[in-house]
Amino acid sequence: MNWDDLRFFLAVAREGQILRAAQRLGTSQARVNRRITQFEEALGEKLFDRRTVGCSLTQAGRAVMPDALAAEVAMLRLRSTTGKKTANQIDGTVRIGAPEGFGVAYLAAHLPKLRALYPNLKVQLVPAPRAFSLSQREADIAIVVGRPQKGRLKATKLTDYSLGLYASKTYVAERGAPHSIADLGDHELVGYVDDLIYTPELEFNKSFWPGWDSQIEISSAQAQVTAVKSGAGIGVLHDFVVRDDPELIALFPETKAERSYWVVWHEAMDAIPHISVTKRFIVETVRQDRRLFSPGT
Repeated sequence: MNWDDLRFFLAVAREGQILRAAQRLGTSQARVNRRITQFEEALGEKLFDRRTVGCSLTQAGRAVMPDALAAEVAMLRLRSTTGKKTANQIDGTVRIGAPEGFGVAYLAAHLPKLRALYPNLKVQLVPAPRAFSLSQREADIAIVVGRPQKGRLKATKLTDYSLGLYASKTYVAERGAPHSIADLGDHELVGYVDDLIYTPELEFNKSFWPGWDSQIEISSAQAQVTAVKSGAGIGVLHDFVVRDDPELIALFPETKAERSYWVVWHEAMDAIPHISVTKRFIVETVRQDRRLFSPGT
């Protein structure tokens, strides 16, 4: 057995598909399939249930996972020389998981600055409406909404932010604006797909009106912005994303939902230089822009 066996095993475990694992590793699907088979034969255990829709860990695979992760951390640390690295010596791949509103509307635009600081760093941004498992390294760094749960994780608060009710000028011209929150029941509403909300912190809509019932449900925050701008209805949107949009009207601007973003990483990643500098960059960049997220600060 060698490190590459574990590297291929971890890629398939994280991606849940041979093809996606191959893309992540920069190799062929056939090679990944072959290496996993060889690894299973060496251990004398079946590690994955392979189906046409993807791969899932068997009981034996789940038993291998903790040691594989520990070996990965050890290898990352071995790659890190003692002493402080210069910017040009910082290398490796860092994967950042983030809510779509933050990832697409804010962080993506700042990644060129991160690459300019560390030209040998490869950055993967995964802006998706889902939770990320840091313990299984689905992401090296995660941006989450609300204070994270306790565990072998470390976290730093990035910023508070607000959400408000918005409608397009076209919609208001055709349907009129509600005179009170209770009038929302007489309007078309745009919101999240209820059964895909992965944390109570994302139940923004009912923070404004307990009777909220969306006629259009979209699991993407950015797609909700597009739908509201097109005149589909009234939606709860991130203020920092749409505050200056000339096509939108803020309804009941004195009424807001308040949330906070946190950056979270596994404690085992503390000593890994390319993870550490990326985390620090995100924290410093967001704090410099805190008035964008929370104008009153």
